[in-house]
Amino acid sequence: MNRCSSPWRLLPLFYCLLVFFPFLHCNGAPFRIDKCTRPNLHSQNLTVQPIFKCSSESSPSSLTRKAFPAGFVFGTAASAYQVEGAANQHGRGRSVWDSFSDRIGNIIDLSNGDITDDHYNRFKEDVDLMADMSVDAYRFSISWSRIYPSDNKHVNYPRIDHYNAVIDALLSNGIEPYVTLYHWDLPQALQDEYGGWLSENIIDDFLSFADTCFASFGDRVKHWITINEPYSFVSQGYGGFGTQAPGRCSIRVKCSEGDSKIEPYIAGHNVLMAHASVVALYREKYQAQQRGSIGICLDSRWYEPLNETSVDDLEASRRALDFHLGWFLGPLVFGDYPSSM
Repeated sequence: MNRCSSPWRLLPLFYCLLVFFPFLHCNGAPFRIDKCTRPNLHSQNLTVQPIFKCSSESSPSSLTRKAFPAGFVFGTAASAYQVEGAANQHGRGRSVWDSFSDRIGNIIDLSNGDITDDHYNRFKEDVDLMADMSVDAYRFSISWSRIYPSDNKHVNYPRIDHYNAVIDALLSNGIEPYVTLYHWDLPQALQDEYGGWLSENIIDDFLSFADTCFASFGDRVKHWITINEPYSFVSQGYGGFGTQAPGRCSIRVKCSEGDSKIEPYIAGHNVLMAHASVVALYREKYQAQQRGSIGICLDSRWYEPLNETSVDDLEASRRALDFHLGWFLGPLVFGDYPSSM
């Protein structure tokens, strides 16, 4: 990717659904997916309130910040692998996206994240761009393999200093940091050791990584996202055509290994349990003192019936939403997967 001097290369913050739910407790006991009643995402009467209303007289020129309610946050967002570059600097370990991008056939234009926008070295310039845009917030992710380069036991403390500098630069410019702990760049060392998200071992390792981040940055970071868009990386990294890292699927002309019928659900379940563990850690150990919030970022398409009078079409649209949004939102809100799953 070529670096561009325009601030438009900074992505809008509000491209996904940020869910700041407390992870559930059932009957007064700590949350467990297998101990709650099995809901259907569509069995509840859920309504969505619009942020603002448009009329026939509305025009793009009339849509300003004043059209949004007080407290609405305008910002930019990026992920570590997309923008940091500096793949071989200061002891950074490889991630699954490094390995995925290096395999011929995975990336059409043969690009990779070795340099990208060089945000790692030029973050001060990027923060100046954000300040010029008068954004309220910057959502960024912390590269797990910068903090734990080779295993999940030895912290790369100088890279802690790097992210401290990023956070301090944002705050000095009046920009609130929103930090994502996991934006798909799993350390390759953990993928090699036990299969990454296909193993329950990932839960404790993600917990250790999160603990390090909370202890190092939580005095200034008040908005945490545990995991970014799990549907995307488990369905495309472990199913379909294996179009995302780690590139596993059942189609052998594309993927050398994987099982698309099973692995996305194993990985997805471990994502939910890892999220639950990290939320519990933050609430029990850090939140009272640091006074921050924590949640997960979910993405979804919306599905409508082809024929609204057809029972089959209605059920199909609901089932599609269950398998996309309900897969992860159901356990967070109702305590279990949708009944259709």
